[in-house]
Amino acid sequence: MDKLFQRLGSKSNAHVGRDFEIVAKEFFSSQGLELMPDLKVLVGVGTIKKEHAFDLGCERQKVIVECKSHRWTSGDNVPSAKMTVWNEAMFYFYVAPEDYRKIMFVLKDRSDKRNETLAEYYLRTYNHLVPSDVEFWEYDESTKNAEKLAFNT
Repeated sequence: MDKLFQRLGSKSNAHVGRDFEIVAKEFFSSQGLELMPDLKVLVGVGTIKKEHAFDLGCERQKVIVECKSHRWTSGDNVPSAKMTVWNEAMFYFYVAPEDYRKIMFVLKDRSDKRNETLAEYYLRTYNHLVPSDVEFWEYDESTKNAEKLAFNT
């Protein structure tokens, strides 16, 4: 068990992430967005800016995307460390240029115990950290489709 925190059946967590980014890129391509991996955008608080690479993006269409394929833990518990990563993504969206469309693309993973998906849990629990211009899209592996979640309404 030298790979305790690695997703079962995967070569590595990095491979899982890259594969999910490809899924996101293909989905958004079908929606008319031509995204490139690792789009670097100047971000920062105040006048000091530094480049940050978003998982996907398009300079011409002014879109940035973060992709997270996280799941509930094997015991159907909250993956707390993963939620911290989502919070970090929200901060980068917050300090990104206002004229960019900001998309959080996440894997749809339902908890039977909680009767909600991980994204629904996050939006219920951390809504106060989500900038108002961020879109949440949830990708369903079984249907190979994604839908935009309604929140902040």
